[in-house]
Amino acid sequence: MSEITVFEAKKILTMDRNRPEATHVAVRDGHILAVGDATCADAWGSVAHDATLAKAVLMPGFVEGHAHMMAGAIWDYAYTGFHDRIDPDGTLWPGLSSLDDVVARLVEIDATLPQGEPLIGWGFDPIFLPDDRLGRRHLDQVSTTRPIAILFSNFHLMCVNSTALDMAGFAAGSNIEGVVTGADGAPTGELQEMAAMFPIMRRLGIDFRALSQRESAIRSYAKVANRVGVTTVTDLFSQLEDDDLEIMLNVTGEPAFPLRIIPALGASGDLQALANRARALRARSTDKVRLGAVKLMTDGSIQGWTARVKWPGYVGGQPNGIWNMAPEQIRETCAAMHRAGVQMHIHVNGDEASDYVIDALEDAMRDHPWPGHRHVLQHGQLMAEDQFHRAAELGLCVNLFANHLWYFGDQHEALTVGQDRANRMDAVRAALDAGLIVAIHSDAPVTPMGPLFTAWCAVNRQTMSGRLLGEAQRISVPEALHAITLGAARTLKLDDEIGSIEIGKRADFAVLGVDPTETDPAALKDVPVLGTVFGGRVALL
Repeated sequence: MSEITVFEAKKILTMDRNRPEATHVAVRDGHILAVGDATCADAWGSVAHDATLAKAVLMPGFVEGHAHMMAGAIWDYAYTGFHDRIDPDGTLWPGLSSLDDVVARLVEIDATLPQGEPLIGWGFDPIFLPDDRLGRRHLDQVSTTRPIAILFSNFHLMCVNSTALDMAGFAAGSNIEGVVTGADGAPTGELQEMAAMFPIMRRLGIDFRALSQRESAIRSYAKVANRVGVTTVTDLFSQLEDDDLEIMLNVTGEPAFPLRIIPALGASGDLQALANRARALRARSTDKVRLGAVKLMTDGSIQGWTARVKWPGYVGGQPNGIWNMAPEQIRETCAAMHRAGVQMHIHVNGDEASDYVIDALEDAMRDHPWPGHRHVLQHGQLMAEDQFHRAAELGLCVNLFANHLWYFGDQHEALTVGQDRANRMDAVRAALDAGLIVAIHSDAPVTPMGPLFTAWCAVNRQTMSGRLLGEAQRISVPEALHAITLGAARTLKLDDEIGSIEIGKRADFAVLGVDPTETDPAALKDVPVLGTVFGGRVALL
């Protein structure tokens, strides 16, 4: 019989209503055998007691239900964002608070690159620099011979220099949706959404697949996740070619690899082929890689003014956003995937996009009933109470982008959707009250992965300026902790294996320095993460 290890902790928050708290958890073969006190596993035979975690608080390993595997490898590019960020190795990169600072950092990097190599940056946040708009005129100060592309933090927009524009054939008079032009009719350098961005990405070798699927990217992703207590994470728009899958299975198949990854296949191309591919992938799932879901990208980004919003639109009078999938294509894809029994994760930022997707799913369900589908509306940032109730009636789940409240809340109120809609953004309270399965997320690398910070955002709804945005939508600390553990596990259909500390589930734990339920809610984001336990293996930071 395999060895039984009984871990002692200062406290164990189990997320199991039958035993909410404990001091010991027994592990055998990577699974939880018993929970309780020091004698909890005595009935099973001889045990080995381990006091390594005796001064720590244990929770179920955090579940990040919406992130992207390029959160590790994106650091191969130059960071140009407004906020301070920490890379996978723990290095702090100071934020840039002006366009002059952005240009200065790029000039420094330009001097280190070989001739002909493109300069690529990421993380830029134009909404924080409203007095001017990054354009080719700024990037041409860095170089007029080297192609330069700066990805915005939402990854729905980019800005490029004149050299890159010329490479893609974007000239004055171009009439391409997403290629922004100035009063003179010439491109400014700003490109919005994938149709406009892809020609540049292809020519400069900006490959989200390569940033996600190579071995080093997978290992970096594990570093990013484990540093913040995450033991199960998604890659929520994955190309997953056969070669990619082999690499992922090989890396994650190593006994010491400390992360469960749930990729979702990006929805594109022939719908029958997509459904067949998703089902074929599902059959290749392992204990550390779960396959078979798909991701639909409908509209864009609110802070980039490319999300599709309902009347009265954007407060600055900007045109309504851009569909990344044509509305009829969304409807056809929802029907085909639902009919084929394929779970969908569906990007909906604007409330118009949410309405359209809910309508499409209702039609699909009317034609082909499927109890237990658990399709997930991802982001759902402007969803109103009526939409949450409709979603609940259809058995949908929601995964709300709570981090936006701090990172962009002030800007949304002032510049994008105004006070009324900003107050109901990422309305976790309304979603829970409607009876939905609810998760909250970071969308890393759009914002940094950190479930306790995400929980803090949903509890406090504090903006970067210190304002409370939408008091009626605040939730309690226990509700927030549920959303980053069992709630997120349910959106992934993995709540039979992870999300709580109870018998039979995987022995995946977040190791914390203090009890988050006894911490001032205002300090929830500061609860220290000391490490993780993955399948019974302890890995302290």
